[in-house]
Amino acid sequence: MTPEEVGARLVALLAPVAATPSVSGGQRYARATVDVPPASWPDAVRAARDDTELACDFFDWLSAVDELAEGFDVVAHLWSTRLRHGVLLRTRVPRGTPTVASVVDVYPGAAWHERETHEMFGIGFAGHGELRPLLLPPEFEGHPLRKEFVLASRVAKPWPGAKEPGESEAGGGRRPIRPPGVPAPGEWGTTPTPAGAGGVGEGPRGGTPARPAGERPARPAPGARPARTPRPAGTADGPAAPDQPTPGAGPVAGPPARDDRTDDGGTA
Repeated sequence: MTPEEVGARLVALLAPVAATPSVSGGQRYARATVDVPPASWPDAVRAARDDTELACDFFDWLSAVDELAEGFDVVAHLWSTRLRHGVLLRTRVPRGTPTVASVVDVYPGAAWHERETHEMFGIGFAGHGELRPLLLPPEFEGHPLRKEFVLASRVAKPWPGAKEPGESEAGGGRRPIRPPGVPAPGEWGTTPTPAGAGGVGEGPRGGTPARPAGERPARPAPGARPARTPRPAGTADGPAAPDQPTPGAGPVAGPPARDDRTDDGGTA
């Protein structure tokens, strides 16, 4: 079945529920996408599994998307191992009461995914029965994947790409940028600024001073080479150079010449 046929089939199974079919991007990897009301969420998941023409027997994954004032989209992807097609199911829950029915009784493998989505987005899954912490410590407060969640690590360190203290003594002229989700100074402490940073930015100037230059060895000027220390003759690094005649002096006396004549005036 094509993605369009998969979407149309699921909409027909859910009638008279107002479900909306579409096709996701991805060209040859496109998937049928069906948006259903929250009340019809478990019925849509069950219909995709039990219908013989869809036969989505494999639960792939479940997560959510924060749509800010519009609420949260709960998304699940199902796959048919026999017919080799899939369907993407979506439902939107309000931000004030983000709750939808659990589908663990249809796909037991969804239990882990619903626990993670509850922990990261604060979405409740009615009927799950065990929405305890999965990835975060029990004392953690808040839901990290909500868009209003403050990125505290970005508050503590300038973003993006500020140099660490000591990496460079030259000041930069780039205006510090505050990423999405980080409040302005005064709402969440102060925003540190690297030492020597120029331009107009947010937060106090100064930050952590750079490492003093005296702790580093001085660098030679460009193109300059340090003088080499002369090596005394006769050291262990090699034999001593032969004596050279002094300019203006006489010839250097050599060894006596060899006399090869014998006593009788002949030669050897």
